[in-house]
Amino acid sequence: MKTTFLLLFLCLSFQAQAQIQTPALSPLATSTQQVGITTISLQYWRPSTRGRAIFGENGTLPKGEFWRTGANGATKITFSSDVIIGGKPLSAGSYTLLSIPGKSSWQVNWYAYETGTWTDYVEKEPLLTMSLPVQETGIHMETLRIDLQDIALHSANLSIEWETTLIKIPIEVDDKARILSSIERTMAGPSNFDYFQAALYLHESGTDLNKALEYIQNVTKSEGALFFQVTREAQILQDLGKNERALKVTRRALLLSQEANNMDFIRLNNKIMKEVSESIKNENR
Repeated sequence: MKTTFLLLFLCLSFQAQAQIQTPALSPLATSTQQVGITTISLQYWRPSTRGRAIFGENGTLPKGEFWRTGANGATKITFSSDVIIGGKPLSAGSYTLLSIPGKSSWQVNWYAYETGTWTDYVEKEPLLTMSLPVQETGIHMETLRIDLQDIALHSANLSIEWETTLIKIPIEVDDKARILSSIERTMAGPSNFDYFQAALYLHESGTDLNKALEYIQNVTKSEGALFFQVTREAQILQDLGKNERALKVTRRALLLSQEANNMDFIRLNNKIMKEVSESIKNENR
């Protein structure tokens, strides 16, 4: 009996040690991207062409049939806050999409993510259906890539690229109101950092340059203001067309940048100084 148990133990141990690990043909990929103050996470499997034609008449994805937009399981896209896709709002949460690739356009259906089994969505009513034009890149993409591109303050494109085909899905993050509300709340008792962040946003988004100037000057009035903060004041003044004041502030910003030995801001301030000086000359002609 002891011999039998010993042989069984050795057999099971050998089997455990003899398990073979091989690379996945379509490995799992995950990524996270910040757009505005919204976090967008992707999880999908990445198939490769491996010498096959994918799209077109002789491709492995027949016309008019659903594709999981990936391999193995359902692709998962998660938004930390509300977004707008194709003009339709989607609440924060996780979604999957099924595609019907065509020659000149794709149909892309969005569903609330419930399971990793992609076929479970085929018979469901999609939350959103989009028709998107096909872009031919002329550059071979061996492995499917889904990622966020063309990222702006409040928008990005979800790009799906494989072979020489590129599809872009426009996404807007509906967080401008939340940002402005947060700025107003913080301004009740803000720190210099809060003032600078508020000014930075209002300036970059073009929302309110006068308010941006008010906020940044709450920071730069201090003798301890940092070079990048004073540079931002100069940029806002320049954009407001207050060139004489911008020139004075730029000289201060340049000196602070030199003291910090920051070559990027030294170059930036020299550029601002040149542009502002030219504008002043033109005004005085």
